[in-house]
Amino acid sequence: MPDETPARMTAREAVTLLTGPAGFTEHLPPPRDLPADGPLGWAGYDAARERARTRTGEEESVVYGTGVVGDRACVLLSFEFGFLGGSLGQRTGDRLEAAYALALTRRLPLLALVATGGSRMQEGMVALTQLQRVAAAATRLRAAGLPQIAVVRDPTTGGGWATVGAGADVVLALPGAQVGFAGSRVRPADADPYAYSAEGQFAAGQVDAVVPADELAATVTHWLRALGPQAGAQPSGTGPHDPSGAPDAAPPRPHDPPPAAAVPRALPVPSAPAVPSATARLPETGREAVARARDARRPRAEAYLADYFAVRLPLHGDRCGGTDPGLLCGFGLRADGSAVAYVAQCGTATRPAGYRTAARTIRLADRLGAPVLTLVDTPGAANDAEAERAGAGAAIAETFAAIAAARVPVTTLVIGEGGSGGALALAAPGNTHVTADSYFSVIAPELAAAILKRPPSETGATADQLRLRPQDLVDLGFARSIVG
Repeated sequence: MPDETPARMTAREAVTLLTGPAGFTEHLPPPRDLPADGPLGWAGYDAARERARTRTGEEESVVYGTGVVGDRACVLLSFEFGFLGGSLGQRTGDRLEAAYALALTRRLPLLALVATGGSRMQEGMVALTQLQRVAAAATRLRAAGLPQIAVVRDPTTGGGWATVGAGADVVLALPGAQVGFAGSRVRPADADPYAYSAEGQFAAGQVDAVVPADELAATVTHWLRALGPQAGAQPSGTGPHDPSGAPDAAPPRPHDPPPAAAVPRALPVPSAPAVPSATARLPETGREAVARARDARRPRAEAYLADYFAVRLPLHGDRCGGTDPGLLCGFGLRADGSAVAYVAQCGTATRPAGYRTAARTIRLADRLGAPVLTLVDTPGAANDAEAERAGAGAAIAETFAAIAAARVPVTTLVIGEGGSGGALALAAPGNTHVTADSYFSVIAPELAAAILKRPPSETGATADQLRLRPQDLVDLGFARSIVG
């Protein structure tokens, strides 16, 4: 964990960092009268609130309104930690719920700049139940197909982290920020402080990126462009009046699907000296197809993504404490500004955390109306004991289900190894393409030969029987085309 605590911005400084000095219009909810010293009659509570007002110039721990970040309009809400530790009370809940409702009414993304210690103890259970209000408001926004981005500042703990922060579609963190459900005064004395830092949460897959303050405006702008609202997403409308006074979104109508993501172009295989490139021709045998897919010189996912996108915005981690460096997920912007979600295997055995991150990415793209591109390249799903304990089967099932349920088009390019179900989980039925340097098989030929009790010398013949070459995959109806 960094040695120095970063300087804490005020709520308005955080907004200005993203919008500039003239890019924010504040809104206020209807006034609410509270009994003396709050709902619990907590002695000294009114005096504490007055001191907080005098110190910060704010009436509550949250400010909200509309603004423009880069060239994108959005609703912003920002916590003022100097006002009673950015804690959530009943009036804070009014402002948070109103911010989500404003985003829903205007059909704008919601950007939350979070710095909070959690629920306000001077309001007891009344304060705690504000978390339920926030969760309900966020659910209405999610059902309407509108994105939520959180920037977690120092500190972000307690219920504010567990709702506005961690509940967002994309979570960005400022370096060195304290981030975690347990605040510094309520966690075990011997707890590792790194686990409660922005960097520790990133390592655990709970934060998508740690972004320096001077890069935050550009990063958020890219995310707002990538997440939409997309052109193909349709408003879900407004449902019955909610007793809280906030509009309630009706069940979302299926959006008009966006155009499918273009199939990436095949990248050439760098040739060793005096060895001609084999990219232009198809493999003659199954053994050759496997060898070419396993060739270390063959372009991997990183090269394909760099060639395909002008800007990439990673989604990191499965939100269950796991990450998989062998699977790249996120949203990207192409040269024409169009947004595409991507899931790309990097040639390693995909771990359960990778599949869960893939499913998270596909579901988000589907909800926001963005097309999906998957790049398949894996010898198969990880099969070690740790992978089993981490729920390999359930994670693969989740990925199959995410693609099966997607209303947006999914485009798949097999760029290397297509190893059984661990690869098929990311393949789009009816829209899978292959490169000349790929194969796809129900099982690796070596394992098939072993199961059939054949000697290693018959592995090549077994590969031929499996019909795993690119041209075989087209003939079998699995692949639509051979790219390149």
